[in-house]
Amino acid sequence: MIQGLLRYLLFLIKSYIQNLNRRRYRMIKFKKLLAIIMAVMLLVLSFSACGRNATQDEDNGTAKTGDEEIYIPIISKGFQHQFWQAVKSGAEKAAKDYNVKITFEGPETETMVDKQIDMLQTALDKNPDAICLAALDSKACAPLLEKAKEKNIPVVGFDSGVDSDIPVTTAATDNKAAAALAADKLAEAIGKEGEVGVIVHDQTSQTGVDRRDGFVNRIKEQYPNIKIVDIQYGDGDQLKSTDLAKAMIQAHPNIKGFFGANEGSIIGVLNAVKELNMEGKITVVGYDSGKQQIEAIKAGTELGAVTQDPIGIGYKAVEAAIKAIKGESLPKTIDTGYHWYDKSNIDSDDIKPLLYE
Repeated sequence: MIQGLLRYLLFLIKSYIQNLNRRRYRMIKFKKLLAIIMAVMLLVLSFSACGRNATQDEDNGTAKTGDEEIYIPIISKGFQHQFWQAVKSGAEKAAKDYNVKITFEGPETETMVDKQIDMLQTALDKNPDAICLAALDSKACAPLLEKAKEKNIPVVGFDSGVDSDIPVTTAATDNKAAAALAADKLAEAIGKEGEVGVIVHDQTSQTGVDRRDGFVNRIKEQYPNIKIVDIQYGDGDQLKSTDLAKAMIQAHPNIKGFFGANEGSIIGVLNAVKELNMEGKITVVGYDSGKQQIEAIKAGTELGAVTQDPIGIGYKAVEAAIKAIKGESLPKTIDTGYHWYDKSNIDSDDIKPLLYE
């Protein structure tokens, strides 16, 4: 309608100019022209106001209620493990189910904190409706979380919680409880006594801290005859974790067990045990999944592991972001569940869908 009126307005202006030498015609047309201009301006202002009410205002960050597509960037810890690809698939499924637009990215390795911060900054600059974040370093991302708060952009944590009150919720495994379960399984397997070692991916992310503390605290509280001889941090890198585990075994020749706190950590432990010909002599307990870990459990060189639900984590993170955009209340944490699996149930209907290669 507005486009038609504007075209008519242009036609009148053209006619007015062409007939400028005809005074009477000019005066009549000029009055009509003023009337049309005023009508068009009122209509444009009216439609503009409606449009602002129906979409997100970039200044106050209110949720969209019209036809404009909701946009949610998802920033993970990395891409080097299949775990993150499984999280991505869950997020993409939620985006399809809820008809929203997402992007999913992360640094090449889980040591690249600066690169993740750059990704978060870029995402904020696009004024999204919400952001999902698995923080590598809670302290490093704190200033940008404050910026998101100022812009009224809801932040949803996933997998690794953020040590801040700004995220509206966090979709994650109860990592402390899951790691405590791994401690129970390892303790039972070694007769509740002896020396054990721990390889963790980092001590800056919430998952690293929670899995370490969950395992260590359970051993200290329940198994006084088990001694944790060392805790090392391999950045989730298989090669680095292998070297750390080998050094630990060589420094403590009586070590009876190992806990690897994520996929990269446990693969490093498995590699070290194999390279030092200690398979069958050291009990290994892991976390997450992956082809090498699955094969080790089936072969009996790894006792078992705790699996999360990475697809569920990705799905629930996006779902929570959508609820936050709509102003719905959310719990502080969304427990996405965990399960112990070993040779006895690895191919069961309950466990198999949760494993990835």
